[in-house]
Amino acid sequence: MNSNDEWTVGRYLATRLEQLGIRYLFGVPGDHLGPFLTIMHATTGVRWVGTPTEIGGGYAADAYARVRAADADLAKGEQGVAAVAVTYGVGAFSLLNPIGGAYVEYVPVIAINAAPSYEQWLNYQAVGLLTSHMSQRRESNLEVYRQVTVDAQVISNPGLAPSQIDSAITAGLTERRPVYLEVMDDLWNAPCAAPQGELRRQERPFTKKHEEMLAKAVEASVKLVERLGTPVLWAGEEIERNRLERELVSLVQLTGIPFCTTVGAKSVVSENTPGFTGVYNGKASLPEVRKAFMAAGCRIGLGTWSTSKNLGGEKSIGDDWIVAAREGVSVGAQYFPDVQLARFVPALRDALGVAFGKRAFETDLYALAHAKDRQVPANTIAFLTGLSGTDYPEELTYDGFFQHMNAFLLSQAQGDGPEATSPFTVVSDAAFALLGSMNLRMAERASFVAQNSWLSIGYSVGAATGVALGRQQPLKRPLVFVGDGSFQEICQELSTHVRHHLRPVVFVLDNEGFYGIEQMLVSPCYYKEKPSDGADFYNVLHSWQYEKLAEVFGSEKDRMHGRELTTHTQLESLLLDIADPGDDINRAPILARVRLSRHDYPRALQYKIDEKCK
Repeated sequence: MNSNDEWTVGRYLATRLEQLGIRYLFGVPGDHLGPFLTIMHATTGVRWVGTPTEIGGGYAADAYARVRAADADLAKGEQGVAAVAVTYGVGAFSLLNPIGGAYVEYVPVIAINAAPSYEQWLNYQAVGLLTSHMSQRRESNLEVYRQVTVDAQVISNPGLAPSQIDSAITAGLTERRPVYLEVMDDLWNAPCAAPQGELRRQERPFTKKHEEMLAKAVEASVKLVERLGTPVLWAGEEIERNRLERELVSLVQLTGIPFCTTVGAKSVVSENTPGFTGVYNGKASLPEVRKAFMAAGCRIGLGTWSTSKNLGGEKSIGDDWIVAAREGVSVGAQYFPDVQLARFVPALRDALGVAFGKRAFETDLYALAHAKDRQVPANTIAFLTGLSGTDYPEELTYDGFFQHMNAFLLSQAQGDGPEATSPFTVVSDAAFALLGSMNLRMAERASFVAQNSWLSIGYSVGAATGVALGRQQPLKRPLVFVGDGSFQEICQELSTHVRHHLRPVVFVLDNEGFYGIEQMLVSPCYYKEKPSDGADFYNVLHSWQYEKLAEVFGSEKDRMHGRELTTHTQLESLLLDIADPGDDINRAPILARVRLSRHDYPRALQYKIDEKCK
């Protein structure tokens, strides 16, 4: 055991994690990693959370970083970052998928890969001796991680370890993306220098050239708004990643411009904020939201990421668009490079305020778009309120289930308006779960977690671990929505929930053992014709009794509750139990199987059938 005055590479790295505010290290142990975990446990307050799979540990770290970043006190310089640790080769390659998702979605995760010793590599070089988990290509792990990180380092010299660790982590904080540290296992106890100073994000300088480009982008934007009128804002992922929610609200309040969000930026601000018009997801939006969004004279995307999945082929650029994202601003056919979103949003707010006056663009786009339609609610508030209700048919459907869940979430919110709080964080998986949950009304800021670009199925179950551990003060219980195919990918992560006494509520959407989204993407007419058989064979899953997994993962000491839901009456009974803090069911994780028809689908996807099955 090292004395308090001795610094080693293992202690150095563990201390840097603790200084960053990381309280939990996720992952799967191994012989190369074990010494580091021993040092970390003895010298820091960072605690090990072993997960059944590397991919589950990666998802947990991804979600932990997201919620910690969303909850960080910017005034105190807090930073949202997470770490995950695995063993070389077999562990590192399993972790690659979650780190790839974190890279695409700008989530800072430190991936630690414990490698064979320097001596073992020399043995292989000299006589061809391979030890466990090694491949014949010494840089194989490093090379693949270079594709999905902003910095990747192999640490083989203890004298260089502090500078390598510090530079990599600083790059990750600055770019808000993952980094990779491959540490040879004979270095964990090797001596090195003590940490110096704090690791912080490094802001890009704002030069005279940047100032001129910003002014031009703002001027062009004001002219386009003046020419086309009636703008709508579309707030995106970079608003959340850059913590620009206050600037967004300020822009909305000053100008009166109504706003939507992308799915990836859902709940970037409270959806009780005046002016909120819904989640715009291209053709895969609720038809009412899409019609309102398109009724605007021009659209202003702020930090929006456009993908084929979230737009369904619908454009997000053109003569009537302003899009500020990925360090540039497009105004119609004009492009202004190297414009920082954090400076563009307040500059645009001020310019619009000067040019048009306070709240000049206040309008109800929903009412404007549906003025001649007597069959729908009269205004935005009425429409959003109508997304929940109490009158449900007995049979559960995707839309009916999420309508019921919407009413439950609203009933559990404490307080009114944008300052309302919720005891839950919604964690949604990809596919039908995401398309159903995207229209839940989130009363509290940063209360929705999902992958919107990477869309790795099974993400939500592992992510629930990170959310639960990242939001203990105050407690924000994960409310998870996951399809049956996605759940089968990663069901063993329920074990982590039970083991660490977390209390997520996991709803498995069981549409009779079926990859519904894949069928919709390839052969949507199946849903119109509704044959008793005839689904594409490769989309058919083996059906599980999901609720009974609570007996597998739970025990008399560490319990888990399983429920099967086939009707709204049964769903209501479960929700009443969850709402009662004194009910024994709330002392353990809950797994609920939601039985749905194989022919059912969220109505946001109706456009697929209308386009392909005329």
